[in-house]
Amino acid sequence: MLFYRAALPLSRPTLLFVAGVIRRHRKATGSCWRKLNPGQQALMALAYLRKGETFAELGAGFGVGTATAWRYVNETVGLLAARSPRLRQALRKAGKDKLAYLVLDGTLIPVDRVAADRPFYSGKHKKHGMNLQVIATPNGEILWVSGPLPGAVHDLRAARTWGILRELAAFGLIVLADKGYAGAASTSSPRTRAAASRSHRRTPTAPTRNYAVQANARTPSSRPGASCASSAAAPGEPAPGQGHPRPAGPREPRMKRSTDCLLCWAGWAAADVSVWGERRVLTGCPGTRSPRL
Repeated sequence: MLFYRAALPLSRPTLLFVAGVIRRHRKATGSCWRKLNPGQQALMALAYLRKGETFAELGAGFGVGTATAWRYVNETVGLLAARSPRLRQALRKAGKDKLAYLVLDGTLIPVDRVAADRPFYSGKHKKHGMNLQVIATPNGEILWVSGPLPGAVHDLRAARTWGILRELAAFGLIVLADKGYAGAASTSSPRTRAAASRSHRRTPTAPTRNYAVQANARTPSSRPGASCASSAAAPGEPAPGQGHPRPAGPREPRMKRSTDCLLCWAGWAAADVSVWGERRVLTGCPGTRSPRL
């Protein structure tokens, strides 16, 4: 394995700050000796966070094993995460500083591909990673960073998951964001597809014919023995939503064989069309007269 010198685009105060956090933690836990001193452990953690090198490469560069490098880096990340402010604390500080507005944006931290890499693939960035939500001041100072979510999660959904929109509305702060947060005016949690379908069911805006018939009371024809005189319609007019009323008395003899009559009329019409103008008189049904030609 070959070794080479490299540089980190970080300031020395950053290294001293992280080394101080590690030194106090070692003193509190009573750790008397370790392979790397607090400064070297801080440098290893910063190199991992900034450049994303593997633990095997970090361990080889600092003269420790891969498992030791993994343990040192995770310990340092946990110590730094414990010192980060909570969302309400950060927004309360922004309110006390009387900032004109805040900036909300999401970022993707690249990760290696895993077996179940589908939830971690971001179609926007075309790579695998973790979604982080960041709130910053107008001059770019980071106030708060959310926890990680799979890279496939949309920025608006991530903001609602962490309750960012709800807290911003509660504090009454002005926030600037990109088009990824379009529709964030509603601070409620997103509804499921089934709930949205139920709430968007079509309801009749104007009473149609069938809707009016169903809404009205029972019509006279639906009650046995009822006549049209008992309906609300004027005499001689059909009831609302109904056709012409049937007579109350017994049917006349000419209406008893209505089916045969209709067949006879249909046959006469077909014969009259087929003779090309020839006048022909067909015998009508019993009880009916022959049609006029």
